[in-house]
Order: sequence, then C-alpha cells, then structure tokens
Amino acid sequence: MPVMHFLIRWPDGVEANCYSPSTVVGEFFTAGQRYPVDDFVARSRKALHIGSERVREKYGFACSAALDQLARIEEDARRFHDAHEARVTVLALD
Repeated sequence: MPVMHFLIRWPDGVEANCYSPSTVVGEFFTAGQRYPVDDFVARSRKALHIGSERVREKYGFACSAALDQLARIEEDARRFHDAHEARVTVLALD
C-alpha cells in the first residue's frame, strides 16, 4: 500500500512531516494551500481514517500509525484553539 507524507507549517512557523498510510490524503489537501486550523484538523481526521480503513480492508487491522498521526495533529492544533484566523500551510505532498 503506497504511503504519503505531507509537510505542513503550523501558524507559529513550526513545521511537521505527517504520515498517511494511503495516498487518499492527496484528495484532501493541495500543496501550497493554507487551511484554517479547524478545517485542517477535520480534513486530516477524514483522510487518516479513510487511510486506516484501507489498511484494515487489505490487512485485517487498522493502521495505528495513522491514528497516532491524527492524535499528534489534534494535540498540536490545540495550541491555536483561540486563534480563529490561524492557518496551517501544506508545504508538500510526497
């Protein structure tokens, strides 16, 4: 199953290389685009759950790495809970 990484920049300038077990993340994000933090988290949640389910369909178990990545994204996003204009930039999809 092809994996995909997506490099992001949080509103405070911190960059993170995120993992997806599936290329489905490319259907949710575009390199160079900026997303409101809540929208970015919602899109990540959908994409990573779909990716995890694709792993389940193929191998019989969910992808714990995708779920761990989602937990990290959700945790990092909490820093910007009160910053309503904050945006996450997707720098690259590989």
